[in-house]
Amino acid sequence: MKKMLLLIGLSLFAGRLQAQLTPFELSKDKNYTATYAEVMAYYPKLVKQYPQQVKLFNYGSTDVGKPLTLVVVSKSGDFDPAKIKQQNKRVILINNGIHPGEPEGIDASMMLVRDLLQKKKLPNDVLVCFIALYNIDGSLNRGVSRISQNGPRAYGFRGNYRNLDLNRDFIKADSRNALAFMQILNTWQPDVFLDNHASNGADYQYVMTLIETQKDKQQPLLAEYTAKTLSPELYKRMAKSGYEMVPYVESIKRTPDSGIVAFLETPRFSTGYTVQHNIISYVTETHMLKPYDKKVYATYDFMQHLIDVCQRDARQIGELKQRADEQVKQQKTFALNWDLDEQQFEMISFKGYQAGYKPSDISGFNRLYYDRSKPYTKEIKYYNTYKPTLTADKPVAYIIPQAWGKIIDLFKLNKVAMRRLKHDTTLTLQTYYIADYKTGARPYEGHYLHNSVKLNTINDNRVKFYEGDYVVYTNQAINRYIVETLEPQGVDSFFAWGFFDSMLNQKEHYSDYVFEDIAFDYLKKHPELQKQLDDEKAKNPQLAQSGPAQLEYIYRNSPFYENTYMRYPVGRLLTNTQLDLQ
Repeated sequence: MKKMLLLIGLSLFAGRLQAQLTPFELSKDKNYTATYAEVMAYYPKLVKQYPQQVKLFNYGSTDVGKPLTLVVVSKSGDFDPAKIKQQNKRVILINNGIHPGEPEGIDASMMLVRDLLQKKKLPNDVLVCFIALYNIDGSLNRGVSRISQNGPRAYGFRGNYRNLDLNRDFIKADSRNALAFMQILNTWQPDVFLDNHASNGADYQYVMTLIETQKDKQQPLLAEYTAKTLSPELYKRMAKSGYEMVPYVESIKRTPDSGIVAFLETPRFSTGYTVQHNIISYVTETHMLKPYDKKVYATYDFMQHLIDVCQRDARQIGELKQRADEQVKQQKTFALNWDLDEQQFEMISFKGYQAGYKPSDISGFNRLYYDRSKPYTKEIKYYNTYKPTLTADKPVAYIIPQAWGKIIDLFKLNKVAMRRLKHDTTLTLQTYYIADYKTGARPYEGHYLHNSVKLNTINDNRVKFYEGDYVVYTNQAINRYIVETLEPQGVDSFFAWGFFDSMLNQKEHYSDYVFEDIAFDYLKKHPELQKQLDDEKAKNPQLAQSGPAQLEYIYRNSPFYENTYMRYPVGRLLTNTQLDLQ
């Protein structure tokens, strides 16, 4: 009888242990990534076993109709974001499966959450939040679309249900996934963010490469800590784990030995968006051609090291974040775009494979290949300096008409403090008119992106706003998000993404045979405009030789012309004007 009970006990223990293994671990060849259903079945088992230390939260709804699930592990058992902040604990947010064909983080996080719980390794001063699987839509579309990749044997698709690349969607937030992410980010307010990926591109010896927020884009206090303390420590610990790292490999020419370039993550990307919130941010990029199990274990080790270093530096990170927020509140000038400084570089050691060219078996033309029998270690150039090409000085406040509802909704999600006008009000402020811009010939992620925007600035324009329109003062820690989205020349501004395209169309015009008489009568009553027209004709032969062009010139310089055409609708209040606000 005792023997039977012992066997039953051992069987139950083995069953419980088996249930804690991930689908990746249970696969014989370790070349398998969990399906969405398997991920969602796995975490509740951990919650059932460790109800005090792990909790699941569902946010919003993705485009495929399922919520984003956040897995939160807490040693103290506190799961109230406000209380966590009051306790001066750091928060790390880890994102997985934004590209479901790069699923290492999904499997590694399942193992790491379990191990943190089972081995009682939860940090004292750090709360860790894992987005279990971000692009649920793409994960459900399982196949083998990343043909250049070495495992796993099946995985999800890069695009979501609307065929959006979700790592190009953070600032424009077309997907419900992005809206749910904004809820998570602004609820838990992480100090550190990590997005797990796998790379494409050149072949080399490293399993793991790393993108850190580009130093010239990051808030200077955070940039100094990241560059001098946190990143070097992560590189050192990863090397000790057997996964030596190098910065993300984006070659300046065809192959890495030509030099590599630091990735510039603008706000469309996850880490470009999080840096606007003064969050230290990283992207892991495991190499596509390495065995899948090595990519999973390297991602696991990186996350563990990140947690450990953040625990070690918890107080310092918190103090730096607080100081950075205060400095951004006071910051006057903001960069809107950057260019690589090709005159600045450092030499780094790089372990690659010799590249060469040989005739293609298909076409007969030369094709690139990497010879793994010829590894090398050499010094290469690393270009990691960017210079702002365009800046803007913040106004005292922006005035946003309530008509632009998506912008208001996004600002609310991002915890931007806003007030509303109590009455209809005519304000004298600075406005922009769009003088010129270029637009891509083909759509990009659902939009025809604008670029090369030129502005005519009117400093004392009188504009009528209405009760309920929004006033956004620029004395906030979220100033970077405010300025970079509202300044139309910003590389990922709301204007660049086409949010304001309706104001680029003229709504009224004239019938020429009618306006001829009206224009002639107007010139007689306003001889100054007649002189202005004559002077312009003297300078411009094309105008002088075209009757329709002269009629158009009169129209554009008369009160009949619509003054809202090409006027950017967000006003800039340059003085601390007393406003009657709700």
